[in-house]
Amino acid sequence: MTSRDRVLGRIRDALGPARGTPVAVPRDYRRHLGAGRADVLALFLERVAGHGTPVRHVGADELATALAAALWSRDVKRIIVPPGLPSGWLAELDGVEIAPDAPGTAPDAADTVVTGCAAAVAETGTIVLDGGRGQGRRALTLRPGLHLCVVHADQIAGTVPEAVARLLPSRPQTWLTGPAVAPGPSRAPSPHGPSALEVLVVED
Repeated sequence: MTSRDRVLGRIRDALGPARGTPVAVPRDYRRHLGAGRADVLALFLERVAGHGTPVRHVGADELATALAAALWSRDVKRIIVPPGLPSGWLAELDGVEIAPDAPGTAPDAADTVVTGCAAAVAETGTIVLDGGRGQGRRALTLRPGLHLCVVHADQIAGTVPEAVARLLPSRPQTWLTGPAVAPGPSRAPSPHGPSALEVLVVED
């Protein structure tokens, strides 16, 4: 008998005959925000800013200019984007590199990565990536110092349950609420993600 078998046996013994009985999971939490689209958008902007994340609300025809301005202000030297990112977003930028998308490959270190997202949550100011079109693999957003993320207004759900309902559970998900910081009172940058996050919310 292995150590694993012994541990699992002790768990089964501790659970007793009730171990096969389904457990009722309470679902009485709030599922919907009960607010209109304008209020959901305003709440998202407020919550994102509250996490110390720069956020701008722009029109679709302003996106390329706003994106370029955000990068020029930071003196960015190297920008990487995932495959499938709309080319119109980058119309005012030069020298942008497309990241490799093959399994087992990772981009070299860059100043900045620009991505889209799969969904966002107004109540928490959270952005969700699932590796879909224009987002790239998780490794793409781990190394750069700045992650500039574009969120379309219609991607913003009021609550976490609403956002979850829009996502495919089979896809790998990354939930971002502010820039990566290490645990503890210092709130120092963490090595497990970009030290700076900036968000552009686009109203189509």
